Amino acid sequence: MQHKKIERLMLFSEVAKQLSFTKAADTLDISRGYLSTQIKQLEKELGYSLMIRSTRSIRLTPQGERIATGMESISQTLVDLERKAEYENQCLEGTIRITAPMQFTQGTLLDVCRRFTGEHPGIKFDIECSYQSFNLVRDNFDFAFRATRNPPDNMIAKKLFSYSHAVTGAPSYFARVSRPTHPDQLLEHDCLNNSNDATWPFSDGEYPIRGWLKNNDNHILKTQALEGRGIIYTPDYFVRKEINSGKLVSVLSEYISTSNDVYLLYPPIVNRSQRLSKFIEFVLSEFQSSAID
Repeated sequence: MQHKKIERLMLFSEVAKQLSFTKAADTLDISRGYLSTQIKQLEKELGYSLMIRSTRSIRLTPQGERIATGMESISQTLVDLERKAEYENQCLEGTIRITAPMQFTQGTLLDVCRRFTGEHPGIKFDIECSYQSFNLVRDNFDFAFRATRNPPDNMIAKKLFSYSHAVTGAPSYFARVSRPTHPDQLLEHDCLNNSNDATWPFSDGEYPIRGWLKNNDNHILKTQALEGRGIIYTPDYFVRKEINSGKLVSVLSEYISTSNDVYLLYPPIVNRSQRLSKFIEFVLSEFQSSAID
């Protein structure tokens, strides 16, 4: 098999360096007999002799010298790769790849990533906005942020916060249309929706809605709501800044219950790089100290 041939070439490289089976065996911590057998097998596979043996010395054949020179280059490459991997594992540089829902990314994650790069400018982010449950190992993602009640068992799952939904509209909208006091009044309002569903869920059931706009991008819907063109139903963290600043007003909050938890998910890895370890610490610290709960 190919990996056995590579092993035999590495063994030969040590013999060529030492020009002694005994010294090479001692360096490699293997028996002289095993080493000699492996070199003979390598010569058989290659179809030519690599060395000329005598009772007192070893001399490389021209083919053996070429193989030994090539193996020196390979050995140096391996050393360089090991050093580079060790450096990359310890340095705070490189790209962190994340998959996360669009509205969580727009409402929260981008600010978190921006603050992290403020402390570690060598870090870049590659964020895939999706509700698809990717395989983090196979699909080459470092982290996933997901809203779920049941995080996957094969991932490390750190709960960040629980959230409710919120129905919000701009003060200018409610200056024209009275605020709803019960979900059954939603048919009297322009409900800007992000799906084909004709209802919005509340703690006591589903209530029908109507409205002039449906769009799958909650950022667009929020922009329309801020301009007084209707009301929206979104996770509360997506509109928290606007509510706190008074740009949006929350209504019907007494009819909404907590619906989900948001988790940071990542695969279990023994030797995690510094950039990933620091990001985990940073995210957990951000949400422990934040007002989102």
